[in-house]
Amino acid sequence: MRADPIGFACGAALGFLGDRVLGDPRRGHPVAAFGRAAQAVERRLWRDHRGHGAAHALLCAGGAAAGAALLSRAARASRPAGIALTAAATWAVLGGTSLGREARAIGGALAAGDVDVARERLPHLCGRDPQALDGQQIARAVVESVAENTSDAVVGALVWGAVGGVPGLVAFRAVNTLDAMVGHKSPRYRRFGWASARLDDVAGWPGARLTAALAVLAGPDPRGAWRVARRDASRHPSPNAGPVEAAFAGALGVRLGGTLAYAGRVEHRPVLGAENRPVATDDIERAVRLSRRVSLLALGTAVVGRLSVGSFARYARRRSR
Repeated sequence: MRADPIGFACGAALGFLGDRVLGDPRRGHPVAAFGRAAQAVERRLWRDHRGHGAAHALLCAGGAAAGAALLSRAARASRPAGIALTAAATWAVLGGTSLGREARAIGGALAAGDVDVARERLPHLCGRDPQALDGQQIARAVVESVAENTSDAVVGALVWGAVGGVPGLVAFRAVNTLDAMVGHKSPRYRRFGWASARLDDVAGWPGARLTAALAVLAGPDPRGAWRVARRDASRHPSPNAGPVEAAFAGALGVRLGGTLAYAGRVEHRPVLGAENRPVATDDIERAVRLSRRVSLLALGTAVVGRLSVGSFARYARRRSR
């Protein structure tokens, strides 16, 4: 039985709904299990060398994708089984609801004037040093993280699911997880994590562009989002975070970027949306609502794309007979 576009569409919609209603699994999260396995592989393979890092990325991400492919092949004999597998995989890899919950929790702490609680919760959302941030800087960090993770935790996974089904979903989440684990520029991972970081750049490219486009369409200021995205996206050091954060900055009418602190190192990033106002606490809720709209549109885009490709493939097979 060939790939089933209708089964993917139904399964992806159910998995998306599962994430929206339930959030991440509270116990036995498959992504956490993958992370533990990747750490075990790292302990055996680690050397301060790009080649060893490439082997680590290939073994971990390739192994996850291969396992998903075997499960998908086993489920092809039954549409209900395929739908159930796609739904479970989609629910497991998406993180939109947890992203919104964490952002709103920090926003609530800031609104209550409890900056210390906001600092305590910020590491759940991003890797910045919270002790170096005041309330306004925390709010800006949250909005930037919501923007970037809308692409990483939702849209990118749906794009690769539309392209490759369950193996695409799983492979994207594996690559993204490896980048978070070893892809940063610390002394330990500068060489070892190079391959994971570059692989994540490649895998995240289509999702980031779709996220930016949907933020322009779904945001409260489409014209401003388009202007800032076109002008400022390339200024960001990340090829994927740049378009997404610039589009969110323009859509929300806020200023993002500037000085950031990460575990003992300081980065001075270009400002996105320089003409806009600084981020306020209320903008966290606005960013979460925009993220949810973008995520829903991404689901529709992925489903329509998968169904369209399936229809074209059926038409091409009929014409070739």
